[in-house]
Amino acid sequence: MKSTPSLKTLQAQIGGMDCGNCAKTIEASLRQLPGVSEVSTNFATGRLNVSYNPQEVSNNTINERVVALGYTIEQASTKSLQAQIGGMDCGNCAKTIEASLQQMPGVESVLANFATGRLNVSYDPQQINKPAIYDRIKALGYTIDETPSVNTSSTSSADDSLSREQNQTSSKTKQIQGNDLTDWKFWFRSRRGQSVILAGVGLGLGLLTQHLGLSVWLARAFYGIGIVIAGYPVARAGLFELRSRRADMNLLMTISVTGAIILGDWFEGALVTFLFSLGTTLQSFSFGRTRNAIRALMDLTPQEATVIRDGKEVSVGVEDIEVGEVLTIRPGQRVALDGIVVSGNSAIDQSPITGESIPEDKVIGDQVYGGTLNQAGFLEVKVTRKSSDTTVSRIINLVEEAQGSRAPTQQWVDKFATIYTPIVILTAIIIALVPPLAFAQPFNVWVYRALVMLVIACPCALVISTPVSIVSAIGSATRHGVLFKGGSALETAGRLNILAFDKTGTLTQGKPVVKKMYGLGETSSRLVFQIAASLEQKSEHPLAKAIVSEAREMGIELQTPENFTAIPGKGIWANLGDQTYFVGNRRLFIDQGIPLSKEANLLLTDIEFQGQTPVLIGTNKGLLGAVTLADGLRLEVNEAVRLLQKVGLKRLIMLTGDRNAVAKQIAQEVGMSEYQAEMLPEDKLTSIQQLRHSGVVGMVGDGINDAPALASADISFAVGGIDIALETADVVLVGSDLRKLAYAVDLSRRTVSIIQQNVVISLITKGVFLILGTFGIVGLVIAVLADMGTSLFVTANGMRLFKSGSYKF
Repeated sequence: MKSTPSLKTLQAQIGGMDCGNCAKTIEASLRQLPGVSEVSTNFATGRLNVSYNPQEVSNNTINERVVALGYTIEQASTKSLQAQIGGMDCGNCAKTIEASLQQMPGVESVLANFATGRLNVSYDPQQINKPAIYDRIKALGYTIDETPSVNTSSTSSADDSLSREQNQTSSKTKQIQGNDLTDWKFWFRSRRGQSVILAGVGLGLGLLTQHLGLSVWLARAFYGIGIVIAGYPVARAGLFELRSRRADMNLLMTISVTGAIILGDWFEGALVTFLFSLGTTLQSFSFGRTRNAIRALMDLTPQEATVIRDGKEVSVGVEDIEVGEVLTIRPGQRVALDGIVVSGNSAIDQSPITGESIPEDKVIGDQVYGGTLNQAGFLEVKVTRKSSDTTVSRIINLVEEAQGSRAPTQQWVDKFATIYTPIVILTAIIIALVPPLAFAQPFNVWVYRALVMLVIACPCALVISTPVSIVSAIGSATRHGVLFKGGSALETAGRLNILAFDKTGTLTQGKPVVKKMYGLGETSSRLVFQIAASLEQKSEHPLAKAIVSEAREMGIELQTPENFTAIPGKGIWANLGDQTYFVGNRRLFIDQGIPLSKEANLLLTDIEFQGQTPVLIGTNKGLLGAVTLADGLRLEVNEAVRLLQKVGLKRLIMLTGDRNAVAKQIAQEVGMSEYQAEMLPEDKLTSIQQLRHSGVVGMVGDGINDAPALASADISFAVGGIDIALETADVVLVGSDLRKLAYAVDLSRRTVSIIQQNVVISLITKGVFLILGTFGIVGLVIAVLADMGTSLFVTANGMRLFKSGSYKF
């Protein structure tokens, strides 16, 4: 599955259009530009909207095309608002916010993401400002906490003032949101908590008054207080839904409680309101804890960092630090921005990025990531990315998009809900009217049953059954260094039954390691290796570094070479004592006129047949021996294969361009029974397409030379560098640990299972209570308990995924 590029939107005012054909001319011309996906020109308003891929076409190119057609263009000073919304407890809440804001003049686009609680609004500051948008959201009964956004123009003073006010209250809001339900602060300081408590007090006083036989009107007054306090935000949102010709749980509950009061059952109305308020509060809090996982990731990066400027250390905001500046990072401090170590060494805790709990040693030249924790030493780090482009910020954006994406199951549920709710409402109307009018039945009995039907009508539990599971699973995976790029990828991984691997850089380390040492004649293999390693000390070639590293690990004492000479592309020679030795490839020995015996040629032929690289060692009299190197297998690859087989993935296939004999040997070493050799990139693509006829196919690669195969697979997994991986695959193993594949597959299967459980339980509960309500077996209170109980159950069931630990290695 190929990731689609992120599109940008250009909004502008066009001058010079004098007829409808002018608008059509602009649209037709802009559509011819590569990268332009959608164009809309409104002749009446002179407004132009263009959606385009910034990787293929630029903003300036679009402007130049419009000017070339003879028109003027002035880009709109659109601003964007990004905020966190509190109080959304079902998908209809997000739709309510979107519908309400879209009715406001000046608001151009709105996206409310129920799964993440995020709101994105594009608006024209000439027609509307932030305070008006905030007031509308608060009027709907929700809270708003602004997050940093990038505006296309400067912010007005009023907006700036409001932003400062929002920022000042942000920490208090997060503190309340972060409290546990058992903490009295949550119930007494939050608006929802206060509403539940006061509604409960009103209900309790009403019951006490009724029990003591006091005035009926006094009891009703207490019940009314509870109904108004807990029911006001519900009724306000419900009435807006009515004006928007939509029906959600708020409207249905408002009608039901109003009907109960009209029928004279004040106690039931108060109890229903209290239970609904309590249930939505518990549900909102539970979902908020999952959403807070991303907020915690945001809080990892410091707001300020220490930079060396003019030879002095100064503390500045991270957004003001430019690429190329040098940060100083002391023990216990977090790295503020991505960069390269230029001085010092230390151990860095990279668990927020990679999910690995063991700190990684960093020396000069190593990459460090913003948000990671410096544990021991003092470091100076040269910045390579600005704050808006750090790895952690890109991961946050990716995870938020993934959590907000709709999985296939959720798309089906949403379609079902749009049909289900109107049908049940129509049924409730029929139940309320037909028996009394057609069969002379008592109105109050059948109206009451219709009210019960209305409570059951809203499919809240069904609608949230999928997103709560998706959000929880993606949040859990992110903590363990596995990034899913959406709910669809998460579900597909759960259905996976064939997994193909690219070899180079995926199953192997992508760097040479020593495989074997050979000695010819009376020369021992150890002596041959000692000579090679001694000479290679002064070489910078990757093969030389591998030989020297292996020799030091073996404890071999190395000599200091003299008269060192390097021949690029061939090898080196130098003296050890009085003897001159040659180390290099076959061409070096041929050029120097060094004879190769029949035994030496046979050895080299055998080495090359195995797909390994020989490094020859000899004197001017002949070959003494050879050292063979090859791309080494990842240390965890055997364990990764075993874990994949343990979770039920039996068909694992290696795809490689190596010769058949080499492929067979590597497949045996890693524990795979299937392999395909001597493949070009297009051959891997063809193989993946053929495998898809046999089942759901995944492809694991590094995103460099296997991009076509990754794009063709049902789901693709990327290992290797984070930068490449984030762009190329549906699932990213941030720490490049192949063992996380088994965790990803296992988590996906459990997610699919829990989604199915939630959907089935929601449908069965709705079906049973629709029947019971129709025949008058259950009342309003039981209906509310059933509805909210099911919603809380599917929420808690889905949240189990968030607490899932990594696969037990």
